[in-house]
Amino acid sequence: MPYDLGATVRLTAECRDPDGTLTTAATAVVTVTLPDGTTATPTVSETSTGVYEAEHVTTAAGRHTVRWVWTGPAAAYTDVLDVRPEAPPAVISLADARAHLNLTGTRDDDEVRYWNTVATRVVEYYVGPVVVRTVVEQHTLRSVPTVVLRRTPVLELTAVDPVLTAGSGYDPGDLGVDTATGEVYRLDGGRLTGRLRFTYTAGRTVIGENITGAARIILEHLWRTQRAGRRGGLAGGGEDYSVTEPIPGLGYAVPNRALQLLEPDRLPPGVA
Repeated sequence: MPYDLGATVRLTAECRDPDGTLTTAATAVVTVTLPDGTTATPTVSETSTGVYEAEHVTTAAGRHTVRWVWTGPAAAYTDVLDVRPEAPPAVISLADARAHLNLTGTRDDDEVRYWNTVATRVVEYYVGPVVVRTVVEQHTLRSVPTVVLRRTPVLELTAVDPVLTAGSGYDPGDLGVDTATGEVYRLDGGRLTGRLRFTYTAGRTVIGENITGAARIILEHLWRTQRAGRRGGLAGGGEDYSVTEPIPGLGYAVPNRALQLLEPDRLPPGVA
């Protein structure tokens, strides 16, 4: 499961000889490669014969690679870990997710948070950004009256910078934005040109109950299906959460009732 940014991750690995027996190595090194390519080498300790441990304090969000290397005997092990951004995307809170799944304890919180994030991604697949985030995208314009940003609704256009050193950008104050469609235009009626990098905020400051309701249904559906053979799953099932036909792009991941709730805010065909 992903870790929170700033959390301490306890890394563990086992050193085994060619026969598969746990063995104390002459040397043990673990290297954590961060998303930006920089590395960290936490201090390693042996907690029992052949079992090694290190602690890494997360400083960047994204995918990390963990590489263990031992000598005497020669052995290696590679793994990955994911770190959530400081403000992870979630349509509903952990407390609301836990309550909807009828969970009274916190034992399953990491798993609930994971599937809650998945449910959020599914919701945003249909209605566009819900959780507020910064978006950066490039457009190459050849004297056009408008440009349409890809992620809507748009809350604020914060910068329009040239991609090329020799180019020029625009002051966001000189531009108008249709927040619903993402259409950007010059207030003086002029035309836009250049290879430009647009930075803007997208998402919703007020989230409709139909969206949060759909997120709850999708979360419950995903939780139900992946825990079908385990104790502690939700009782029942019923037709309310059934998926009668595959959904383009998402297969059977979305119950039809959730789609019906999202319909008022659904993106036009061809818009992703």
